[in-house]
Amino acid sequence: MVEGSMTQGAGQGPETERTATLRDFRVPAYVHEARPYAPGTPPAAPASHAEEPYDDAYPEGYTPTQRDLPVINRGDTVQVTVEPLPAPDPAPQPATGPGPLYVVGDVHGYLDELTAALQEKGLIDASGQWCAGTTRLWFLGDFTDRGPDGIGVIDLVMRLSAEAAAAGGYCKALMGNHELLLIGAKRFGDTPVNSGAGTATFQAAWLLNGGQKTDMDRLQDHHLQWMARLDALEEVDGHLLVHSDTTAYLDYGRSIEEVNDTVRETLTRNDADEVWDLFRKFTKRFSFRDEGGADAVRSLLDTYGGTRIVHGHSPIPYLLGEVGSEDGEDDTRTAVDGPHVYADGLAIAMDGGVTMAGKLLVQQLPLDD
Repeated sequence: MVEGSMTQGAGQGPETERTATLRDFRVPAYVHEARPYAPGTPPAAPASHAEEPYDDAYPEGYTPTQRDLPVINRGDTVQVTVEPLPAPDPAPQPATGPGPLYVVGDVHGYLDELTAALQEKGLIDASGQWCAGTTRLWFLGDFTDRGPDGIGVIDLVMRLSAEAAAAGGYCKALMGNHELLLIGAKRFGDTPVNSGAGTATFQAAWLLNGGQKTDMDRLQDHHLQWMARLDALEEVDGHLLVHSDTTAYLDYGRSIEEVNDTVRETLTRNDADEVWDLFRKFTKRFSFRDEGGADAVRSLLDTYGGTRIVHGHSPIPYLLGEVGSEDGEDDTRTAVDGPHVYADGLAIAMDGGVTMAGKLLVQQLPLDD
């Protein structure tokens, strides 16, 4: 997309589309022309990071109207059958005090994978009911888009919230950039917004970033109300929980309460440009990676509290600078089997890359490291 334009350029084939779009991984410009990949054709691998290091220097007018991250083809979001594993014993409970703490990375509509992961940890039983007693469970945001059943994911989280509370525990969730995107697409549709780099609309950005028609068709008022009330960040047991690996939270307040209130008030005012700016800032990523990353983490910890930050948003393979080959052969990408600790041990990444055949992570905190 050139300077935020929503129109498709002529005379550029699939190779140009794949290469230009995948550059959004390595550089923060987000100003390349964005068009859907050719059917059945995954994006080409980017050049090495040594060739063009990422410096998190977003240009003035940065706008996330491109594909925020490529959607690796998984059969056009056809559900992958996941055989449920026999549920282990429920998560062990302490004799006194709060129950164990778990966090869940980005789900992006992969309901079957989420159900299997929660069952594996003993948080839900074979029928999908909460069985973890006083356990505390946090979702880090991004419930919809790219995967096949985002509304089903939201329905599950809402139900588990009630069941966990009745058992003396809790199930809570944070606001992700895709929640803001879906809210904006529903409320504002094709209304032009001031993107800072040309014409943009929530509807176009939602479609470019994996919006699913089935989710929009099933989206109801109570889903919108639930998403609009989500917190942006929270501190639990010394862990500062956020969705995005960005310092943009600092733009919205100097305390957790102030940030959460500001985000909710912004959504309540229902101004398309204000909501777009919120979405734009929550879409930034990679602030904690590379040189200066640990200092960026400390700026958040010093302001909001906690000794470690836990986030989703950026898939672990891309934090590691790894991608697979285009044809799937000779793939040297490290398999994601758990969270990624980086930034001098101050940051924990939880997006295992479920949208790209990675793993949906459910992890107990603190980590044993």
